Amino acid sequence: MGRDYYAALEINRNATDADIKKAYRRLALKYHPQNSSQPGAYDKFNELAEAYEVLSDLRKKATYDKFGEEGLKGGIPPESAASGAWSSGYVYHGNPNKTFRQFFGGDNPFADFYTADGNEVSIDFGGLRGRGVKKQDPPIERDLHLALEDLFYGCTKKIKISRRVMNEDGHTSSIKDKILTITVKPGWSEGTRVTFPKEGDQGPNNVPADIVFIVRQKPHPRFVCRKNYLIYTAHISLEMALTGFSVEVETLDGRLLNIPVNDIVHPQYSKVIPGEGMPTSDSPSTKGDLIIQFNTHFPEKLTAEKKRLLKQVLTL
Repeated sequence: MGRDYYAALEINRNATDADIKKAYRRLALKYHPQNSSQPGAYDKFNELAEAYEVLSDLRKKATYDKFGEEGLKGGIPPESAASGAWSSGYVYHGNPNKTFRQFFGGDNPFADFYTADGNEVSIDFGGLRGRGVKKQDPPIERDLHLALEDLFYGCTKKIKISRRVMNEDGHTSSIKDKILTITVKPGWSEGTRVTFPKEGDQGPNNVPADIVFIVRQKPHPRFVCRKNYLIYTAHISLEMALTGFSVEVETLDGRLLNIPVNDIVHPQYSKVIPGEGMPTSDSPSTKGDLIIQFNTHFPEKLTAEKKRLLKQVLTL
């Protein structure tokens, strides 16, 4: 009875070309003599190569399916051969490393499995680890621009990406879209990084890159945000700076704060309103402070009489 190439690759007779390639990839790595110390590993490695050589070739596979190993290697009798069918016996070349190199590419498929000092790097059942052939592409970083209100309340952002995805055959690829969902938490700040592991382009010999979104705050008409502090700039006159006034500030959640300022507003002065800043990401119910800075507008000129009166008042 002839050999069962399907059993050798641990697949059934309905296996597709992609199934055949996937099975050979997995088993050839498992039983490669440099990776396996099991007794008979080389014989199994050789058997896998022959099975793949036959089943990956449409004409050889068709002949094997109809006539078995005997018909494949002994040739098809003339009375059984159809036009264009196999006419002479198939001879396996007997070099499993040749098949392995052709499948994985390169003259020395295991070149990357060794360190500079010649020490071997192990290969696990499903492929390579350590300095294996598959290396991850560098991260792909993109800015995520958010309004200050998004960072105050939190929100959900859906982003469509287009990436290269491997087809079932393990060798070709196509471009497909995917929606990534980002749940923005209240209190996130400028520079917060959101990582989607291995969502970059796929390839036969690479680990897809991580996609990283970096939070960038859009300019706001009233506030500047520094971590969980909100900074508001009030424009006042010199008279107000010296005599006192009230500042109205509309908060991000729509409230109107009326803040009295009774101190003299000097250039370094600021007013701190506790608990009216941004929420903290680890405890959204806890908020930072609102800091009011002041831009004092001085008069462009004064009459002699006003100067005299000012000197009189300031010297009292």
